[in-house]
Amino acid sequence: MAEEKGKVTLQTGLVFPGGSSLGEVERVIPADEPPPWPLNDKLAVVGKPAQRIDGPLKVTGAATYTADVRLPGMLHARVVRSPHPHARVTNIDISGAERHPAARAVHVLDHMRGGAKLRDPRQEMRSKYPVVRYVGQPIVAVAAVSPEAADEVARLIKVEYEVLPFVVDLDDARKPDAPKVFPGPTEQPASAGGGGAVPNVPQQGNVRGPTKTGPLGPPRGDVERGFADADVIVEGTFRTAVQTHSALETHGVVADWKPELLTVYASTQGTNTVRDELAEVFNLPKGKVRVITDFMGGGFGAKFGIGNFGVLAVHLSRKASAPVRLMLDRKEEHTSGGNRPSSVQHLRIGAKKDGALTAIHHVSHGTGGTATGAGAGAPAKNMYACPNILIEESDVFTHAGPSAAFRAPGHPQGAFALEQLIDELAEKLGMDPLALRDKIDIDEDLGGRNVDSEARRMERKIGSQKFGWSRRKAPGSDPGPVKRGLGMAQAIWYRFVDLDASCEVRILRDGSVEVLSAVQDIGTGIRTVLAQVVAEELGLQPKDITVRIGDTTYPTGVPSGGSRTTGSITPAARNAAHQVRRRFLADVAAGMGARPEALSLKGGKVLLGDDGGRGIAFRAAASKLKTEQITATATRANDYGGFAPGRRGAGIGGFGGVQFAEVAVDTETGIIKVERVVAVHDCGRPLNPLALESQVNGGILQGISYALYENRVLDRRAGVQLNANLEQYKVLGAREVPTIEVVILEEYLGRSSTDAGGIGEPATVPTAAAVANAVYNATGVRMVELPMTPARVIEALARKGSR
Repeated sequence: MAEEKGKVTLQTGLVFPGGSSLGEVERVIPADEPPPWPLNDKLAVVGKPAQRIDGPLKVTGAATYTADVRLPGMLHARVVRSPHPHARVTNIDISGAERHPAARAVHVLDHMRGGAKLRDPRQEMRSKYPVVRYVGQPIVAVAAVSPEAADEVARLIKVEYEVLPFVVDLDDARKPDAPKVFPGPTEQPASAGGGGAVPNVPQQGNVRGPTKTGPLGPPRGDVERGFADADVIVEGTFRTAVQTHSALETHGVVADWKPELLTVYASTQGTNTVRDELAEVFNLPKGKVRVITDFMGGGFGAKFGIGNFGVLAVHLSRKASAPVRLMLDRKEEHTSGGNRPSSVQHLRIGAKKDGALTAIHHVSHGTGGTATGAGAGAPAKNMYACPNILIEESDVFTHAGPSAAFRAPGHPQGAFALEQLIDELAEKLGMDPLALRDKIDIDEDLGGRNVDSEARRMERKIGSQKFGWSRRKAPGSDPGPVKRGLGMAQAIWYRFVDLDASCEVRILRDGSVEVLSAVQDIGTGIRTVLAQVVAEELGLQPKDITVRIGDTTYPTGVPSGGSRTTGSITPAARNAAHQVRRRFLADVAAGMGARPEALSLKGGKVLLGDDGGRGIAFRAAASKLKTEQITATATRANDYGGFAPGRRGAGIGGFGGVQFAEVAVDTETGIIKVERVVAVHDCGRPLNPLALESQVNGGILQGISYALYENRVLDRRAGVQLNANLEQYKVLGAREVPTIEVVILEEYLGRSSTDAGGIGEPATVPTAAAVANAVYNATGVRMVELPMTPARVIEALARKGSR
């Protein structure tokens, strides 16, 4: 806690290629916060492109992922899963498996994690075992001496089922006579990955909703009056498919139960959230659970909790008194590892002749299988200034694997609908789509959230110039069978901050510097960013910093999701480094015959004065420390100026981004090729532009994959996923990668000691919408369903030709 607070003047505003729009703001900040950094061009390390410090380990194969962990006596696990989408388990015979000479443990799952739960558990059908609600639901797990032996043992498990009626199609599930996924109303509390459902929402059959309030806030104004005041109304129905996470590394753990300590090596986005869930499930003190994530191969939102597979692995380890490895295979990953819900959205927008919006009404239904979280109305609620907005979101339960948070939950779906309809509105008004957005994307207080309009206005300007927006022709006017078109769309995301973010920084007598935190690097580069922040504070280079992360024995680390990691953990790292810096200079000042305040750290040296005068090397100065090491630990402080009213951890303001796409559409084959993307984004103070560009590149590729290819296909007659692999479940490959140009703006908000934010979510929100708008510009045909497959393109062109 700070002893007192003081007023500090901070620079705020934008720095962009060729100019800036900077001003000043006065904030009250804790007295123990470090002094504000200058702009990036005045810093030595922060704001400069930095190669990943763990790059050599990854490219040489030396990095240890969860699947690489090998412990003495380690066993291998397999999970027996239901082949039925809906059933009651009547009997489980494990005797044959237990007799197998290679078997070491068998465990029957007695409680399902993930998904919705009955509001009144007494409504559940009577059963000794959890009711089966999707193909692939785990039933039993076994541990054996080898993977092959585990397969043999698993085949000896005999499970008897009473097969029940089921439904896996969204439209079928909405019918009054559809088989019910749950026999009564449901709730879904927040999990390790956040989310959860608004409580006490009405539910009829499989349809839970509509929700008209909750995280989005209450309705605004009167939409009926808004539409009555409109000069122009546009509306449309848009559909998006279920997208599975398909991370390169599947879910998995290595669990090692010992009486004194449970150690779990996990592929997770949250070492501390996994630890907390394990402590709860197994009734252990948190201090007796250790979770380690050295390296992790992607998560996208589905890897926050321990999951059913993790619980099974720990039970097996406890029973066998040996470490147990349980990694999902690709089929299991598709069916039970999480997914982005589908959506059917009907959107209606009213506007005046000058483009000012008068009303937005968004109605969506989507399915996350046995889970909630299918809302898609956030962009419609928060992107543009409009006095009358009504969002109605409903979850539709189906007998399919539960959804999980997925990179900007609900936003790619919502942007796909909203940004196409905004373009359609511009066409009806005879306005350029950019000019309309300049009109309606304006600052407005939206119930504690701010539209990030200044940044997006500049992003539209910069992007249109780099992209060559003036080349855009009338829709469908490009001659020949292969037609090219230009489109754009934009994103909104929120400044989430997690105060459970701590770092320890150490300086050792040999000059070594360490930073420690339980935060995990999920592949986005936070390990390198932490090195940069600490190096900047101590006048060193990132290579001089040893970063130890991904272990719950270190100070609490924020989970990696919601673009919150950088903005949460880097202020803690800088503050800890600042405190260590002060103690370090106090220790070495006497030996230099100077007062501590007269010393500075620059270029790997301790300098007397700030002008490069008399000084000694950092390592030589460290050798004079009074003790072997000095250390400090700091935790993320509240935002300067506080958080959004009534919203814990929601920072004021947000992050945006504008993307422009150029496509070629072969009207004879229906094949869409994305040829070029220009993306202009903001995320507060950029700490490592190279890593940010990589994040945006990845978001764009994932967005194109979502737009053109990805689609989970379930057999409506059997409930089985027909493409639970990476052959028939198509994702974008090297041949489909377009030319990408990324521009990162510097936006100073004056909210923390680093003023940084994340870019993972906004990087993928607008991509599918931008591609869809480009396809319309090329063909004159609106694509209202994802993925935009060749068959759907040909069908849409045929409809146009028949008019």
